[in-house]
Amino acid sequence: MKQAMNTLTGWLNEFTDLLKAMVIIGVFVGILFNDYFGVIAGIATLMGQFGQEGLAGLVALVLVVSWYKK
Repeated sequence: MKQAMNTLTGWLNEFTDLLKAMVIIGVFVGILFNDYFGVIAGIATLMGQFGQEGLAGLVALVLVVSWYKK
């Protein structure tokens, strides 16, 4: 069972690393080609939602950042 959990955790880590790389590539392409895929606008909308929620948004943002720290 422990080996299955380690395998699943490894797959999830690789998948999240792939998603992070895709976001970085999307931002880079957005800077070069005037936000062709809308990644920068999506990030701006997400940050705006955190800002509108006040303290709850700040707590949620801190939780998300703490989950992504390794």
